[in-house]
Amino acid sequence: MSAHPRTTAENPRGNATADPGPAAADRGHASARDRSRLPLLRDVRAVVFDTDGVITDSARLHAAAWKTAFDACLRAHPSRDPGPERPFDLPADYLRYVDGRSRLDGAASFLASRELRLPAGSPDDLPGTGTVGAVAARKEQLFVERLSQGRIEAYPGTVRLLRILHARGVPMAAVSASRHAGELLRDAGVFELFAALVEGAEAARLALPGKPDPALFLEAARRLGTPVEHTAVVEDALAGVEAGRRGGFGLVIGVDRTAGPDTGAALLGHGADVVVGDLAELFDDDGEVQP
Repeated sequence: MSAHPRTTAENPRGNATADPGPAAADRGHASARDRSRLPLLRDVRAVVFDTDGVITDSARLHAAAWKTAFDACLRAHPSRDPGPERPFDLPADYLRYVDGRSRLDGAASFLASRELRLPAGSPDDLPGTGTVGAVAARKEQLFVERLSQGRIEAYPGTVRLLRILHARGVPMAAVSASRHAGELLRDAGVFELFAALVEGAEAARLALPGKPDPALFLEAARRLGTPVEHTAVVEDALAGVEAGRRGGFGLVIGVDRTAGPDTGAALLGHGADVVVGDLAELFDDDGEVQP
């Protein structure tokens, strides 16, 4: 298998928050032979996968819905200072403030970054711009509208890895801050490959805090019955890899599907052990998981 020249990089254990620096950039050009020395999935007993952006190509719909909801809110609450009013930036603001987080946490995080202090409201607020809950509800409304317009596909590299691991009896769980994860996984034809699913509605029922708290991942590992030190987490969000690191998981794999130069380094800086551009990089052409 050919090397992925942009994103494959490694974060040494015990330095999860360090600046990766030039050495990490050099590792971004590692050959397949170099990559095979990384401690990848052969060393774990179970794997927990994030859904949006890792399994399914749905993160782009979330991002577009957030932009529409946030930009409307910023227009509705103009500030005397033009700086904080700048529109929601894709992909930077999505990755920094909302990706991987619950809707309410993501809305609050971004609005605080623009110095816009709205009443918190509640999860039952109607879609709008008057409260954090209303902005989150408007995002949900927009996402559902976009979701109804066409099927969301799973990434081929992810599907192949899921089937390899499933055939080998490796238990897997899917997690998501979204309430639509089950629907997405069924539409993509991979739902039956997972032994457990912990998604937004279940997290709310159990009062699990959102990422970067590791509660979502810890619940998934508990349902798989595998100690966290023998479980891998696969995430594309900064909050998600940080949650994996905080939870003490044995391996945290970051997935960087952006075209930007800094996302891989940011994933390493937040706690990823290794960053790949696609999960196909974790197995060779014969379907062998890289050692």
